[in-house]
Amino acid sequence: MELKLGDVQTTALIPLAVKANETQRKNARIKDRKAVEIIRALNIDTKPYDKFMSHEGVIARTIMLDRQMKDIIRKAPDTVIVNVGAGFDDRFSRVDNGSIRWFDLDLPDSIAARRKAFPERERVTMIAGNALESDWCKPVQEALAGRKAKPVFIAEGLFMYLTLEQIKTFLEVLKHHFPDGGILIAEQNCKMMQKSEKHHDTVKNTNAHFLSGTDSGQEIADLTDGFQLVEEHSFNEEMKKYSVRAKLFALLLPKMNDRWATFRW
Repeated sequence: MELKLGDVQTTALIPLAVKANETQRKNARIKDRKAVEIIRALNIDTKPYDKFMSHEGVIARTIMLDRQMKDIIRKAPDTVIVNVGAGFDDRFSRVDNGSIRWFDLDLPDSIAARRKAFPERERVTMIAGNALESDWCKPVQEALAGRKAKPVFIAEGLFMYLTLEQIKTFLEVLKHHFPDGGILIAEQNCKMMQKSEKHHDTVKNTNAHFLSGTDSGQEIADLTDGFQLVEEHSFNEEMKKYSVRAKLFALLLPKMNDRWATFRW
């Protein structure tokens, strides 16, 4: 498989490598066979993209978000979900209940690569587009027709590569094109992480840069009227279950890790 990705899009190789390597462990905490298949097809060295802290962080965020998505889908079986900045993520396979509608949105180069790796699937649509523009909204709006559940938007590994002004633009797109409301679940990184990006164990091996950080999801909610922060959970909550090193990290640097923040409008 030939791969041509932009600087930020290349960061999709980090969770891909982590999920592939974790899947092949004896006591794997998550299973992502597609990640294994893609890594083998790409024939890339995963070492630059799979270091301890990034590995544990990706596994924690995957477990936490899968759990949250399954709970949302259990309560609203016909929901429409948009995976913003999808990369090579295969969450649909893990949470599908047979009736949800799913959209994988990413920039054109990422979707072109994704189309090589993923087959066309019923109830799953890949959209090549910019999340900060509104062209991608129409097929999602059409899918919502006749469904009672509010749409859910996932932004995993995205906001840190956007400026706060760009995040505000994205929130405005959601608010104006989905006026009946919805749920946004977005990964947050901290301001300290933004400042010390050159020390990040895997992102430093790419040409991507962190463009923003927050100390609270409330800073995101405050960017535009109508958004409310519902809850926020540090990856530490899950990571510390699995190793002494992660427990020490959570104890000594409790605010340094990324968080999942859930918003409503």
